[in-house]
Amino acid sequence: MSLERPIEVELKYRLSDLARGERLLAADALGPFRATGAAPSLQFEDQYVDTRDGALARAGFAARLRTTRSTLIVSLKSLGKGTGALHRRAELEGPASRSLVPAEWPPSPARSLVLELCGDAPLEERLTIRQLRRRRRLVSGVAIVELSLDEVDVLLRAEVVERFAELEAELVAGTESDLEPLRELLEREPGLVPWSTSKLVAAVEAIARRTGRPDPWLAPAETGTGVPRVEDAEYTRWSSPATLEPIPAAAEPFPAADEPAFRVEPEPILAVSDAELDALGVGHDAELGEPGEAAADRQADDVAGQHGVEPASADEPVPDEDLERAADGLASDDELAAPAAITAPDAGTSPELVPATPIEPPMRSPGITPDDPVAEAGRKVIRFHFQRLLAREAGARSGKDPEDVHAMRVATRRMRAAWRVYGEAYRPGERRRQLEQLRTVATRLGAVRDLDVLLMGLEAYREPLPSVEREALEPLAADWRRRRDIARAQLTRELDSDDYRTFGESLRSFVDTPGAGAARVDPTTPHRVRDTAGSRIWAAYERVRAFEPILRWADVPTLHELRLHGKWLRYSLEFVREALGPETPLLIGRVVALQDHLGLMNDADVAVTASRAFLVQRAARLAEEESAAIGRYLMSREREMSRLRATVGTPWRGVASPAFRRALGRALATL
Repeated sequence: MSLERPIEVELKYRLSDLARGERLLAADALGPFRATGAAPSLQFEDQYVDTRDGALARAGFAARLRTTRSTLIVSLKSLGKGTGALHRRAELEGPASRSLVPAEWPPSPARSLVLELCGDAPLEERLTIRQLRRRRRLVSGVAIVELSLDEVDVLLRAEVVERFAELEAELVAGTESDLEPLRELLEREPGLVPWSTSKLVAAVEAIARRTGRPDPWLAPAETGTGVPRVEDAEYTRWSSPATLEPIPAAAEPFPAADEPAFRVEPEPILAVSDAELDALGVGHDAELGEPGEAAADRQADDVAGQHGVEPASADEPVPDEDLERAADGLASDDELAAPAAITAPDAGTSPELVPATPIEPPMRSPGITPDDPVAEAGRKVIRFHFQRLLAREAGARSGKDPEDVHAMRVATRRMRAAWRVYGEAYRPGERRRQLEQLRTVATRLGAVRDLDVLLMGLEAYREPLPSVEREALEPLAADWRRRRDIARAQLTRELDSDDYRTFGESLRSFVDTPGAGAARVDPTTPHRVRDTAGSRIWAAYERVRAFEPILRWADVPTLHELRLHGKWLRYSLEFVREALGPETPLLIGRVVALQDHLGLMNDADVAVTASRAFLVQRAARLAEEESAAIGRYLMSREREMSRLRATVGTPWRGVASPAFRRALGRALATL
């Protein structure tokens, strides 16, 4: 059968002799496979987490937070034993943070699934595994395998309780049958034992032996009681980026309480049948786009590639120019000046250029209280995100890490949203001036980020393909890289401009001066956070809920508009979350799950539009195989759009249910 992501397929062997694994890793050829490149070493620390009552394990999943030198990734893998050495596991990955509150992680399908299964229950560390990995890529025709030699330490309260070594061969491209020659070769090797359990299970067993207390945490998934094993379960289709079918009833994600904040309610809204999927052209085996490490890199603080901007206010329509840009996704050729027309950064300029205004360590939170005047609450929020903008400026100039541009763009969005949420508390001229300056910076940042996202998505699609197909997609990648380089030069020019320096100085003065720009208010006019936040948040929620009657038939532009209003609801909650009740993180998490889903659909839509425009403009200059390859990429993005459109019901129900509204009411009642 063909490999269908996100199913991970690999061979696992326990080693009695590390030297034998090192010899296999160093071999230039293993059967029909030829090694490419060296075998670099990577140090990982894997922290396995779950809720206190084991919600993830009951649902058949294990969550791992993996720390490397520069990143933190969350991986969700389905539990279950392999068949001999062969393991097949569903896997989702995404970026994470040190927080064990998943709602505070950057958006990703992995986070959405954790929120779906765990609700607002905090995660706890179960155990830690530390490993040194050496890996090498093996190629045989179109088949690609990563051979890894892992030296594993199982830790319990920083004490090493067991050490072992494993050899793994993970299928990156090709079919399971391509693994058979390698499997036969490895199983003839003395000292290699086919291993049917995961490192996690081995670690749990090792700790149980050391402590003398068996841990029942993973028992249902490993014994087959209550949770289907991965080899038994009919993982025939994905119902959304947030949930994998089937999920047993025991995995209801919200803990029981006197009046639970949420409960999975049997509402029939948007339950998508197989027939409806067929009508939309989505196969029942439709799969998630590749999350992987590339996707983790591209999703930081907001859904990568969310090309729209927030509505101007809860009652005000989205500005036409923002909607047009969101629909187009990319700057036009006219907007992108020719490279010769752009003043490139001085080669002698240090990338660590000192920003126009001094950088303070970013605050941990804005510090909003219910009794803050609205004007001062807005000032706190703007200061909070202004500090984050400044902290990323040097990185955005250097171009070394795309996430610096992304984080800086997110900061400008949050500031623009804050001006619109709190704008009535300021003099109109102050609000208008700051929004105009922010719009210019945001436009330059957005042009770079949009193209970064397109390139990363294309590269994730290309990576497992045969070399001929990868080369045929190069004209499209080269055109997007050219546009990205032009947009980056324009961004650098903007950051070096006198206008940007003046903007920084002006905004610094505003956030550091209490009362600056504030409009005069009558003492009896609602002017505190507790007086105004409730109606603002309810109005934003009503704009989201208004989509309920038409959602089943909504087209892509309509769903894009829903995403913008969902973003507005999210910001309205986030800006005052410290003043609201304890339900707020989960409320935000539910809105973010809907945003994640619609953001992924928007990514696919922009990729379709941009690749189709390239085909139309360059058709006469492309070779036949190049046109065909780009056309296949375009169709893959169209299929992904259709799948996401058909499965929006699951995250929608998390926001549209009566349970959400009751929890929202309780959160606002604390004001």
